[in-house]
Amino acid sequence: MTVQLPWPKEHFPLMLAPMQGLTNSTLRSFFIDWVHPDVVFTEFMRANPADAKQKLSSGDLREISTNNNTVPLVVQLIGHGQEALVAAAESAQLAGASHINLNMGCPYGRMTTGLTGGGMLRCPEELNIIIPALRKAISCSFSIKLRSGYDNPRQIFDLLPLFEASGVDFLVLHPRVVIQKYSGIADHNITAEVVQKTRIPVIANGDIIDTASGLEVQQLTGASGLMLGRGAISDPLIFQRLRGKATAKPDHSERALMLRYYIEEILVRYRSLFCGDAQILARMKDILSTIDDTGFEKSFKSMKKAGRVTAFSDALKELS
Repeated sequence: MTVQLPWPKEHFPLMLAPMQGLTNSTLRSFFIDWVHPDVVFTEFMRANPADAKQKLSSGDLREISTNNNTVPLVVQLIGHGQEALVAAAESAQLAGASHINLNMGCPYGRMTTGLTGGGMLRCPEELNIIIPALRKAISCSFSIKLRSGYDNPRQIFDLLPLFEASGVDFLVLHPRVVIQKYSGIADHNITAEVVQKTRIPVIANGDIIDTASGLEVQQLTGASGLMLGRGAISDPLIFQRLRGKATAKPDHSERALMLRYYIEEILVRYRSLFCGDAQILARMKDILSTIDDTGFEKSFKSMKKAGRVTAFSDALKELS
């Protein structure tokens, strides 16, 4: 089976990671317009039970069918069981999906107590059925985003033969174990070893928070590309910084200027998307909580305390 990857051959792609509750279509659109990620992912789309009439939600199907961006969109599925996941993949393709990804890395809640997300790594024997079945059902590109293991960081090496034999097109590897969640560090020595031991393209993900860490991971691992998550939400210009098209390490005034522009632009778009101050502010505060920057604590504290959009905007104007 010959498929087209979501990036051109010989290109080193910088991807915007899927982050639940953050990387909605509006935020992705802003990133595409401003900093031009090479590939973007949907937030995960839940596969409904196999006997459900609709295999994906109406909102998810609408998001797939109305996507008309020039940047490739990867539809990320999450769910339980072969039948449900295969049916969801088929539904996504009928809606127009060109690239499908299976989430095997989410470390939270029922994702780890059941065989969903990162929890799928608890029962690798079931993957011997699920992965080939998905590959057979998916005619477009099929990728997997996963942790290096559930509780064993070297579990990934036991899975590589299955992924290769099944024809998985690329992997996105976050080299923590599921039970770590986001504690400790992402061990990209594991990423480097995986790159050496598989012919499948590997995208490195995890703890890429600035230009220096991005370049370090790129050099250490020899990965085919990078996926940027929290680092991108904190500093969207990281895409351009890694390309050498923006200051690698901005000073305080440059950072303040970027943050004001970024937060104001998202606020404008969210005021059109969401209803009422409470909903808008909840979404904006989710973004603020992901931005790790001690240089602007006073302004951030005021924005997080704001009970009205007008108060939030006033506090943003004071960010300097």
